[in-house]
Amino acid sequence: MASPRTEQALARLADLSPRKIVAELDRYIVGQAGAKKAVAIALRNRWRRQRTPDEIRAEIAPNNIILIGPTGVGKTEIARRLAKLAGAPFVKVEASKFTEVGYVGRDVEGMVRDLVENAIDLVRSERETEVADLAHDKVDERLLDLLLPAPPAPAAPPASDDPQRVFIAAPDGQVAEEQARAQERHQRTRDKLRQLLRDGQLEHREVEVEVAQAGPAIDALSQQGAPEGMQNFAEMLSEFLPKRTKKRTVPVSEARRILLDEEFDKLINLDDVTADAIERAESMGIIFLDEIDKIAGGKGDTGGPDVSREGVQRDLLPIVEGSNVQTKHGMVKTDHVLFVAAGAFHVSKPSDLIPELQGRFPIRVELQALTEADFIRIMTEPEHALTKQYAALVAAEGASLSFTEDGIAEVARIAARLNARMENIGARRLHTVMTTLLESLLFELPERGTAPEVVDGATVRARLAAIVEDEDLRKYIL
Repeated sequence: MASPRTEQALARLADLSPRKIVAELDRYIVGQAGAKKAVAIALRNRWRRQRTPDEIRAEIAPNNIILIGPTGVGKTEIARRLAKLAGAPFVKVEASKFTEVGYVGRDVEGMVRDLVENAIDLVRSERETEVADLAHDKVDERLLDLLLPAPPAPAAPPASDDPQRVFIAAPDGQVAEEQARAQERHQRTRDKLRQLLRDGQLEHREVEVEVAQAGPAIDALSQQGAPEGMQNFAEMLSEFLPKRTKKRTVPVSEARRILLDEEFDKLINLDDVTADAIERAESMGIIFLDEIDKIAGGKGDTGGPDVSREGVQRDLLPIVEGSNVQTKHGMVKTDHVLFVAAGAFHVSKPSDLIPELQGRFPIRVELQALTEADFIRIMTEPEHALTKQYAALVAAEGASLSFTEDGIAEVARIAARLNARMENIGARRLHTVMTTLLESLLFELPERGTAPEVVDGATVRARLAAIVEDEDLRKYIL
């Protein structure tokens, strides 16, 4: 039975019917209706499985998908948007980075470990949201202690012969009257500082905080480029070594970030987070295995630098089928992790994969190459279309940029033509065309003023005429 928090995550999928999922993907991705439909059904089946009787739930395996299509048609974007939509642990890995056990490189179990780390980040973020108000209140109190330390207890005054001065002695001999007044003044000042702190007027004041400091050996083990597993070893080592701290003088804004992390660590039970994260990864995790065609060697290909490609496929088999993978947080089952593979398969074919691995991806979807009409839609329909992105960049300088319909059509025509004459890189060609088209504008923008820029068909033809007519296009566009 799923934990209450995993049930809450699954409840968010209840309102996402396959039709709604496709509609959501349509906001960002043009075309590819078949691929959208396939992933929408697969995502909905995640929720459906949790609503089945216990005795059959364990037997329902995910329908792994393999997306086949040329580069730049939206394979990766579909998987990325799907994971955001589901709120599920998601990791994207390149199959070409893996090597067979015995060769130098990453082993395929690393993607499951990455999935668990992603799940932990996801669950921890949810827990932080739940305790955020309490954590911020505690941080404010700690900042006030740093900005206005408590006054020291006053020493007992000497004996006085003045009959008008009366002291009330506490049982321990301290003078209570003066101490009470000092505490009252301190509290009034603290209340004023608290309001200034909440209003953001003390962000640049400097305070002294203690921060944890890692040893040089741990830094060397955990740095980028260290062998796989060294970072985990460094984390384990840091738990056993005594904590080293040093005092730093930082602005209140930076101190708040440091103290907030400390308060979250105190308020959040990491054991509970880890347990929920493993469950979330096992029941809702999605692994996107990109460039799977790069490990599909041709028949009879047994030599050369890619000698371990078939070995990588054999290593993938048990993980995709369902096995136990050892991570630093415990054993993780991959039986119900959804695998979405993708590849262009320009040189090889899906049938070049070993038969056992082909069987692990029962749903195959072929994505279509993008046409000139698709390019027009890509530049106008998505919420974050390329034309809108460049308009936002120009607006940052105080100017405006707009595209006419014939200007967009001309950009699409040129991009389609370049794809036909050179390597077909799909929608990525729009980036290269737009960069060349707007190069002079973006370079001169700070000095040219705020006059509006309108890009029409004539402007596009004039600025790109040279590269369109030149046969040696590689000289200009990669």
